[in-house]
Amino acid sequence: MKNDREQIIRVVRKKRRAHGHHGGAWKVAFADFMTSMMALFLVLWLVTQSSEVRTAIAGYFQDPLGRAGEFGMSVIPGDGQPMLPTTPSVQVAMADGRKEKLMQLSERIRSALPDSLDFGDLQRYVEVTEVEEGLRISLLEDSSDVFFPRSAAQPLPQAVALFEAIGRVLGAVGYDILLEGHTDAAPFAGGATYDNWELSADRANAVRRAMMAGGVRNAQVIGVRGLADRTPRLADDPYAPQNRRVTVLVTVPADEPPSAGTALGVP
Repeated sequence: MKNDREQIIRVVRKKRRAHGHHGGAWKVAFADFMTSMMALFLVLWLVTQSSEVRTAIAGYFQDPLGRAGEFGMSVIPGDGQPMLPTTPSVQVAMADGRKEKLMQLSERIRSALPDSLDFGDLQRYVEVTEVEEGLRISLLEDSSDVFFPRSAAQPLPQAVALFEAIGRVLGAVGYDILLEGHTDAAPFAGGATYDNWELSADRANAVRRAMMAGGVRNAQVIGVRGLADRTPRLADDPYAPQNRRVTVLVTVPADEPPSAGTALGVP
């Protein structure tokens, strides 16, 4: 006997769809890669910049709003510690102040050189250049006797007066100085017991004595060296007369506050 209720069987067929893409995970990975590359390029750029630029950039990231210079303390409530040991503006000002100070000192040295007819030619042989340590004053020779007679350590009278004039300026500012004597590669006559090492050292000491007579204090002199022909000015021509010179390195501290420019007589 059949059941009054017939069992109905339904077959449901689902349509299969093709798989879609796997979402946006690859975009996140690609973004991380690009960020890493940007950071690498930024680091490579920074290492080629000067110390002043790196200091200013580091200071900006430490204090982007510039509030350290305004308030002097941290802007976080309850935190009484200073925000920065030195604000970027102060660091940049110190670099600018040192640059200006070197220019002022260089101008004072040039202005101190005697301008009489007897000294007019000598001024052309005084070279003042800015270097990393401060200023380098080069007293240059040529084929004629400019500051010293050939192979002699005793300076000419007009050269002594010029050395003393430079000494008055250096004595007033009080910076440390290092004197170095240089010669060309021409040797002394055979059998001579006196050589270029002694000549270069004696000429540097002669300049030191004249500058001390002009006002340089003994405590300012941190060294006197004779280098003979080991560091020629014209390396391609070791016998060139331009290699005969005495250099005076004036060391100006890089971390000196800008206000120290008053030591140069600047109001």
